Amino acid sequence: MNFSDRLKREREKKGWSQAELADKIHVSRQSVSKWETGKNYPNIEIIIDLSDLFGITIDELLRSDEELKEKVIQDSKQLAYPKWKDLFDSIFLLGVFLLVFKIIILALNHFFGTNILILEGLPKVVTNFLPLILMVIGGIGSDQLKNKYI
Repeated sequence: MNFSDRLKREREKKGWSQAELADKIHVSRQSVSKWETGKNYPNIEIIIDLSDLFGITIDELLRSDEELKEKVIQDSKQLAYPKWKDLFDSIFLLGVFLLVFKIIILALNHFFGTNILILEGLPKVVTNFLPLILMVIGGIGSDQLKNKYI
C-alpha cells in the first residue's frame, strides 16, 4: 500500500475529515488532499507528526512508497546541508575579511605614511596567502556541498 492510500485509510479509521486532520497537524486541507491523491508529499516533520497521531511507525508509512522514501532521504540531506554550508561560508568570509584588512593596512602605509605591521612574527608567505587560501577552501567546500546535497 502506498503512502497516499495508507494516509487516507488511517484518517478514515479515526473518522476524521481532511480538514480535521489538517487542523491537527497545522496544515491546509488542500495539503492533505494532495497527499491523499499522490500529487504531493509531506516533509519529514509532518510524516513524524502523522505517525505519532495515528500511532503507527514511520516505517509503516514509508516502507511501500519508493517515491516518498526518496523525498525523505533528500529532505534529510538538506537538513544537514546548512550546517556545513555555514562553516564553509564563514571560512570564505574570514578570508575576505583578512584580505580587505590587509589592503586597508597597505593603503594606510602607502598613502598616509603609517608604519603598521601585519603579524610581524609570521613568515610573509602566511600573511600574504592566508586570505586567499581561506577563500579557496571556503569556496571549494561550499561548491562540493552543493553538488553532494542538492
